[in-house]
Order: sequence, then structure tokens, then C-alpha cells
Amino acid sequence: MLSRIGAFFLDILQVVIFAGAIFLVLYLLVMQPHKIKGASMEPNFHDGEYLLTDKITYRFNQPKRGDVIIFKAPGESGDDFIKRIIGLPGEKVSLTNGKVYIDGKILSESYIPADFVTSQGIFLQEGKEVVVPSNQFFVFGDNRSHSADSRSFGFIEKSRITGRAWFLYWPIKNLGLVEGVSY
Repeated sequence: MLSRIGAFFLDILQVVIFAGAIFLVLYLLVMQPHKIKGASMEPNFHDGEYLLTDKITYRFNQPKRGDVIIFKAPGESGDDFIKRIIGLPGEKVSLTNGKVYIDGKILSESYIPADFVTSQGIFLQEGKEVVVPSNQFFVFGDNRSHSADSRSFGFIEKSRITGRAWFLYWPIKNLGLVEGVSY
């Protein structure tokens, strides 16, 4: 009788350890949950929403313009930021009359309201042009008036990117895949 109870608890322990190992592998290598903090990505993502971050895609493919990414914030805070990739390596990014230009052509941004104006920052100033270095990206929040982004802190290195926003799971009414953008 005692050996059957011991075998039962050993089986339970094996299941718990196996489930924990699967969770750990998925969390570290495949996808990770993130909570959106702040209003920098409104109207598309809201404060308090939760999403899953795809950590695999950028191991095999380069990030694309329009991808919503999660990355380690500049500095030592350890915070994660969520922003949208605007400029790719080798491209020239500029700001003129509140509009974003890539290689001299205005960027069509269907994901933000037409009346949104992109203001300058310390790094990207009105009428100035910056060239995105190799292996780095230029990112903006969708809510330009309430976003600390590349306009103020400059480029982000690919190595700082945790992954691509993939699936919004909370609140339930917003459940679904994070849609890509076509330019």
C-alpha cells in the first residue's frame, strides 16, 4: 500500500517537473507574455493590455518596417518598450512639417489617425535627416505626442529586440493576432 502511494506521488512529481520544463523552454525560447504600460501605442494598443511576444521570427528573418516589437529600453532600467519599426538599416529617416519621410518619400501610416502630427525630438529634429546604421532600427510609438522613442533616444540595436508582438490575449474583447502593416 505504501509503495503505491509513493509511486503515485512520484508520478505526480514527474508530471509537474515535465510541465515546468516545457513552460520554461517556451518562455525562454519561443514566446513571452508582456503587459503594455502607458499610452505610447494608442490607438492600436492600450495601457494594461497583455500580449504574447514571438521570440523566434527574428532569429531567422530580419525585422520589417511596420512590425510592432518589444525591446529592452535604453539605459539601465531593465524595462521593456513596445514600439513600431519605422526605419530599417541603411535608410534615411527625416521629419518635415510633422510628416515622416523614408529616403525622401513620405511614409504612409494607415495605423494612425490622419491628424496625428509627429513632433521632433532631441535626436531627430524637424528638417534633419538621419541614416539608420547597420544592424540597428528606428522606432516610433503610434501615439507620437505621448511616446519616448527613437526621436529622443536614437537607434536601437537588433540585439536589444526581445521579439515581435504576435498575439493580444487580454482583455478578451481584443483577443487576436497583431496584424501586420502593408506599405
